[in-house]
Amino acid sequence: MGGAILLVFLALLFAWALNRVRGKLRLGPVGYAGVMIVFIIAMLLIYGQTLR
Repeated sequence: MGGAILLVFLALLFAWALNRVRGKLRLGPVGYAGVMIVFIIAMLLIYGQTLR
C-alpha cells in the first residue's frame, strides 16, 4: 500500500512543478493535457512494475 501513497505524492509534486513551469513554457490546454496523459501512463507503468 506504500506504493500508492508514494504515487499520489509524486503526482502532486509533478502537478505543482508543472504549474510553476507552465508560465515559462506557455503551454496551452492541449499541451498541458498531453503532459498529464504521458505522466499518468508512465506512473501506471512504474506502478505495474512494483506490483510484480
